[in-house]
Amino acid sequence: MSVTPAERKPIISAADFDLSDYDFWARPMPEREHAFQLLRDLEHPAFYEEMELTYAPKGPGYYALVKHADILEASRNPEVFCSGEGGATNIPDMPPEFTEYFGSMINMDDPRHARLRRIVSRAFTPKMIKQFEADVDTAAARIVDDLIAKGSGCDFVTEVAAKLPLKIICDMMGIPEKDYGTVFDRSNMILGGFDPEYGGEDMSTIAEKLLTAGMELQQLVQDLAAQRAEHPTSDLISSLVNANIDGEQLTAQELGSFFILLVVAGNETTRNAISYGLRLLTQNPDQRALLLEDLDGRLPGAVEEIVRLASPVNYMRRKVTRDHEMNGQLYRKGQKVVLYYWAANRDARVFPDPFRFDITRSPNPHVGYGGPGPHFCLGAHLARREITVMFRELLRRVPQIEGGSPERLYSSFINGIKHMKCEF
Repeated sequence: MSVTPAERKPIISAADFDLSDYDFWARPMPEREHAFQLLRDLEHPAFYEEMELTYAPKGPGYYALVKHADILEASRNPEVFCSGEGGATNIPDMPPEFTEYFGSMINMDDPRHARLRRIVSRAFTPKMIKQFEADVDTAAARIVDDLIAKGSGCDFVTEVAAKLPLKIICDMMGIPEKDYGTVFDRSNMILGGFDPEYGGEDMSTIAEKLLTAGMELQQLVQDLAAQRAEHPTSDLISSLVNANIDGEQLTAQELGSFFILLVVAGNETTRNAISYGLRLLTQNPDQRALLLEDLDGRLPGAVEEIVRLASPVNYMRRKVTRDHEMNGQLYRKGQKVVLYYWAANRDARVFPDPFRFDITRSPNPHVGYGGPGPHFCLGAHLARREITVMFRELLRRVPQIEGGSPERLYSSFINGIKHMKCEF
């Protein structure tokens, strides 16, 4: 049973909250920021028990890595901090039936991870992305046209932020426009299943709904893949289906899992960065004015600062493959660590005045696209392009647009905004 805000214990010390308790993730953002500040001030990482779930056995618990240095070192050392034993996108070990749909590269280690990334990377090259740059510009312009036609007071998330990444990912893959709604709804379910708006009030059915959403997305892309194998076009599905790298090709299951990764990571995260960006510009009129003085010159820096503070993916999990000491802490084989990127991006050791939105911040070594190493986001270049184009179009044509109070996603994994009214 959820705890009401009045019943929640005030956070004074690191002993006053539990990252495994879902009620923690319903706390207001300032309280969560304070909690992670307390964790960063600890000499050693805090350890937490895992929560009980109906669809996964309770694991051994995990260490919360919240310092920038710890996350960099763990990310650069995948042989010790692995992704493949139970999955990286969830703290409990993923049951076998889940891997059929959610077992893509992000939940793998080398050599299998390297094989898949090698195949996918050949079809996901800068040249391939370049083909879609004009499409990004055109799509952003149409989205702002529709926004202006609808007028002030509409939902910025659904009318603007969600539309651009959804259209670009679907167009890249060759998904017909009639299926956009299916992709949007199912990806919301996969990443927001614990939020009552997407997963419902009955927590016992979450696993079934997640698996159903994964199955439907995988079936959608596998049906298209079968068509493209016979009649290839210029889309990404055709490139992936027909890619042959040193005699290797993606299986139908691998293609389906990659598509789920792409639409979930490429759609949801960019949507949240764009939504968060408008809110930051609204709360910091001095930074908006600075940006408008030199939009083209300052927009790249603004995008990096938006991603740093938005940190759309809160964490990834790793499992320790052998006893290992890191920054004075001994980790034992079989233990888990959770890399809280959101917390690392607010580490004052790396980012002076870390809670300040500063579009001129330089350097800005954030980990908003993951840490360095083999799992750095494959779509970072495309995400930057989409965020840049969307804000260039918005701020040129509706320069005083403002975002209201956001309705946040109830999730420990995604720092999401579900709805936010805009005024202009």
